[in-house]
Amino acid sequence: MNKTILAAAFLILSGAPASTFPQTRPAAATTPAPQRQATPQPTPVAAPRPATPQAPAVVAQANVPPAKIALVDTTTFGDEKNGIKRYLNAVNTVQRGFDAKNAELRNLQSQIKAIADDITKLSANPVVSQETIRAKQDEGARLQRELKYKKEQADADFEKRYAEVVGPVSTEIGKAMDQYASQRGFTMVLDLSKLLPALLTWSPATDITQAFIADYNSTHP
Repeated sequence: MNKTILAAAFLILSGAPASTFPQTRPAAATTPAPQRQATPQPTPVAAPRPATPQAPAVVAQANVPPAKIALVDTTTFGDEKNGIKRYLNAVNTVQRGFDAKNAELRNLQSQIKAIADDITKLSANPVVSQETIRAKQDEGARLQRELKYKKEQADADFEKRYAEVVGPVSTEIGKAMDQYASQRGFTMVLDLSKLLPALLTWSPATDITQAFIADYNSTHP
């Protein structure tokens, strides 16, 4: 079998068309001419402008005086022995005006307690009817409502009267405290009774409570 038949058989088996094409000689490879690289051009940059000098900021200087702090225990103002006399007189005046009302409230409390004791005794007695016990309970509930109403009314009246009588004295004490501190160069006076949970230690020399009370009592008899 010659080479032509073998070639035709190979083409048929591979599914290619039976006709043949003349082979052409590949063209000679040409060497591409080297490309000249572009010379990079510098990017123009704007010349920086000279910065405009800024005027220095003017800082206000606060004229803060040296601190001189004092402490006052305002709860001592109401001490019967060492307190402020004018303040004590005002408070006692208000309290005396409510002596009768306080006695009435105490009487109601006593009645309620007596009824509660009666109910305890009656409940332990098997021959006492439930109607009797319920009647006592109703009476006790009525007295409790009466006590609640009268106590709330008395509290409101007391606060109003206290503001009318003690309020002006408290204002007067506050003004005297300002004057006392100013004359002695204190820049701040703190209420010791309000600061006790936060204070760990302090110098007793800063406590001017008794000195202020003595001064106030002498100038406000």
